[in-house]
Amino acid sequence: MSLTDHVRKFFRLETKSGIADPDAWLYEQFGATPSAAGITVSPATAIRCAPVRAAVGAVAETLGVMPLHTLHRVGDGKERATNHPTYPLLHDAANPWTSAAQFREQVTADAMLHHGGFAQIVRNSEDKPLELHRLNPATVTVDYSSGEPAYEVQENGTKRKVARENVLHLQSPSLSGRGLVADGRDVIGLALILERYASKLFANGARPSGVLSLKGNATPDALLKAKTAWTAAHSADQMGGTAVLPGDAEWSPMTMTSVDSQFLELRKFAIEEIARLFRVPPHILYELGRATWSNSEQMRQDFLDFSLMRWITAWEGELRLKLFKEDERATYHAEFLTDAFVRADIVKRTEAYTKATGGPWLTPNEVRSAESRGPIAGGETLRPPANAVGVVAQ
Repeated sequence: MSLTDHVRKFFRLETKSGIADPDAWLYEQFGATPSAAGITVSPATAIRCAPVRAAVGAVAETLGVMPLHTLHRVGDGKERATNHPTYPLLHDAANPWTSAAQFREQVTADAMLHHGGFAQIVRNSEDKPLELHRLNPATVTVDYSSGEPAYEVQENGTKRKVARENVLHLQSPSLSGRGLVADGRDVIGLALILERYASKLFANGARPSGVLSLKGNATPDALLKAKTAWTAAHSADQMGGTAVLPGDAEWSPMTMTSVDSQFLELRKFAIEEIARLFRVPPHILYELGRATWSNSEQMRQDFLDFSLMRWITAWEGELRLKLFKEDERATYHAEFLTDAFVRADIVKRTEAYTKATGGPWLTPNEVRSAESRGPIAGGETLRPPANAVGVVAQ
């Protein structure tokens, strides 16, 4: 039996392992959708797929560690509004048991796997945000029948409605509205099938490299003894040893077909498809076929521009809409600081800073602040270019 036959057999077994042809609503009721291969794909099963875990982690974990501040516009500039009630929620802790970084990571992961990421805003008597509580997306129902979203949360067998202004809703980019896992159930199902097949294939010493046949009419007992002896001598840790065959036995090696040799290529293709599904560059999933040292910095910028910015914009827009009052939005907003994420190496940064402080563009203390260093005496003065004539420092 070739490797291709093993894959086909495994597909048939996977198809027969679940409920026989259930209605689509039954899968959706439990948050799971069958793929074309017959394997059930849900957020819980999808996250066990290594490429999916890498894609979700790349986006969610990055947004978790990326600094998020409440800023106040002052004149033509802006400064951190540390006294605003939203600042500690976004920068320090969302609630007494969840840090702000962990909260953003969890809600972003929910939005990537489910139909959205949700959190309830707990306000004090003055209607100011006091805490942010993550809601399990599987318990949240969103109704758009009236034009604006209406939220209902099911907990402990009871349903409760939550006002729209008290729900942070990080929407999924799913075009179907059911979530990226539901949209990409076929490609995720293929990756899961390949991972499971590879695990089973190599569990007992990899694929059979040949067939051991006994001449004549061998009894079932003789076949069992021959199989047991051969497995004990040449499987698992004993692979690669010299085989000694009795006179009535014959060994026929199995050849690998052209389809068999493409197994790794098929797994690579599944990784690339999942990268496309979640809009994450393949090198972020550690598929480094096209990555080089020379373009690594540009790839970080591409990841920020084409993957993270969608989520950053969604976070900032939802926070502005739900955490800031209408009369505050003109002067207050929440903003992710992305500078450190795409920071160049020290040589390039030093060269850029040298040109900037001789521009004049930045003061020495502004450069030191960008590098998390304290100010120095006289560092607030803009310096004229080195080749300037008759220009006085300001």
